[in-house]
Amino acid sequence: MFCLEVNWLWKPKQPNTVLMGIKLRKLKADISTAFPSLSVEDLSELVPNKEELNVVKIYAHKGDAVTLYVLHKNPVLFELEKCLYPTVYTLWRYPHVLPTFTTWPPVLQKLAGGADLMLPGVVVPLSGIPEVKKGDCCAVKVVSNRAPMAVGTATMSSAEMRSLGMKGRGVSVLHTYMDSLWAFGDKSGPPSIPDVDTEGVEATYEEEEEEEDDDEATEGSEEEPCPNRVPDAPCPGIQELSLADREEGEHGKEEGEDPEDLRSPQGSYYCSTGDPGRGDSRISHKHSPVLTEQMDALLLQCFLQALKSKVKKSELPLLTSSFLRIHMFSCCPSGKQLDIKKSSYKKLSKFLQCMQQQHSLVRVKELSKGVESIVEVDWKNPELRSFRTPKDPGIEEASVEVGRAEGEKPYHPPEITTLYSVSSRLEPLFQDAKKRKGTVLQPAEVRAIITDYVKRNELVDENNKNYVIINPILCDCLLEKSEYQEVEALKWDDLFSRTLYKMQHCHQLVFPGQPPIVKKGHIEPIDISVASRGSNKKVTMIKNLEVYGLDPMAVSVALQHRVQASSALNPVPGSKDRVLVQIQGNQVQQVCKLLLDKYQIPCKYIQGLDNKVQKPGRKK
Repeated sequence: MFCLEVNWLWKPKQPNTVLMGIKLRKLKADISTAFPSLSVEDLSELVPNKEELNVVKIYAHKGDAVTLYVLHKNPVLFELEKCLYPTVYTLWRYPHVLPTFTTWPPVLQKLAGGADLMLPGVVVPLSGIPEVKKGDCCAVKVVSNRAPMAVGTATMSSAEMRSLGMKGRGVSVLHTYMDSLWAFGDKSGPPSIPDVDTEGVEATYEEEEEEEDDDEATEGSEEEPCPNRVPDAPCPGIQELSLADREEGEHGKEEGEDPEDLRSPQGSYYCSTGDPGRGDSRISHKHSPVLTEQMDALLLQCFLQALKSKVKKSELPLLTSSFLRIHMFSCCPSGKQLDIKKSSYKKLSKFLQCMQQQHSLVRVKELSKGVESIVEVDWKNPELRSFRTPKDPGIEEASVEVGRAEGEKPYHPPEITTLYSVSSRLEPLFQDAKKRKGTVLQPAEVRAIITDYVKRNELVDENNKNYVIINPILCDCLLEKSEYQEVEALKWDDLFSRTLYKMQHCHQLVFPGQPPIVKKGHIEPIDISVASRGSNKKVTMIKNLEVYGLDPMAVSVALQHRVQASSALNPVPGSKDRVLVQIQGNQVQQVCKLLLDKYQIPCKYIQGLDNKVQKPGRKK
């Protein structure tokens, strides 16, 4: 909201107003309701009776009308869509007001640039994440300091965050330290309030940062510098954040993303940039030599299996990041987790370099700046030819099964039957069969009733048994007005098809162990579409999953584990009880595989199988 350029426009012909009397008491009541943890004394300090509290009307860059409540030239509250939110100035005085999520200092740089807080960037203390519901107001702080640095709303409940393995978008950020709303005040810095819950985390973080700096120093020019800092400098602290960083905003996932940032969802601490597209700088704990050797063996096994059973010659050249995300992760045995950070290689580029130089299995080449691809595979390599794929029934769908809770029944697709309802126009035709308006029939039943009607009224043409003579009832029910004087007989097939066409279409869904569900109209297909966000960011959206008894949350988690990309659930415009699944990148192929192979949805009920994203045209 306030994290990008904000057009601070005064409302025309309306000067600042001062709250007094009834309005001031109403505001205090609203604040007390919104923030019940505030005591009476706190509320009196926040909104004093004998001080001027100015009300300022402004418009944000998206055109949203925002009401500011300003005390002593500092905005203390802002109201958006009839909801009150505290500013960072208020939270620094009362840090206990909101449930607060903890993150790393470099993440604030991205939040100030317009990004939302992603769950991989949340530091989970020993006490766990705060309990929130979807839409609740919450704050964001950094490790070792209780002073909140950002304000926003939770995009999902705490239970959903935990069920998703702390992946996806966690907090939709409205206001941050060092944004334009903060600059409207006295521009004071945050206080230093010790945080006992994350006291030991920062030391671990700094120790690991030093180790990573040492590793980068030995790697030379092969590795790219961290996007959050200059070379040979530590990650920026809170005071080093620049207002110019706000211009960065959110970036989409590019083909040249660092493949080392792609890994299994679970791990130790995550240092997120707040940008799901560009990847996260992860911080992992030290591991024993035994665990390292086991991860090296698992990494080699998945690599060889991917080359032998997944990669085709027609796919080359293949991005190393795509090879890891699509092929290697899917080869990980069930019950195990592939994590390059826990291996001796630490990075995918080092591992592939070893496979190229020491094993001569592949040839990796940088086809464009910063983008490495596998350009050649030695299919005749003895090590590759002698490799035997381990028999593990859970390999192919191991990541998908993670999305299903323990004890949950496996999904079975419904039986879908096309039905027809008697319309008011056709009611005379079905009167003899005692079928009234609204009666639902199967196609075979309709055929039998029409055949019986024709034979009982002796309407079969004696000269040609393939034709049925049109009587007045058939004329009124099946013929158009222009055909009344022209058509005297119809073929049997034409008679049946016209009857079904004039009836109202219905469909029946039968789920295992449940009574049939009959609904009017054609069944809505599962709609898959690809949209372009920004210059080079694509997202795949899936709608109408609920029609087929699919849980959007389960599908979202399954896709998330399958393609190793962030996903989110968004409400469908115009619908109260439906949501769409949105996942990063053009994932149409993976979505189709999941729906067809895993959930056994017939192809005719899936729309958008051949969808391709339309690139924005050039501006003339």
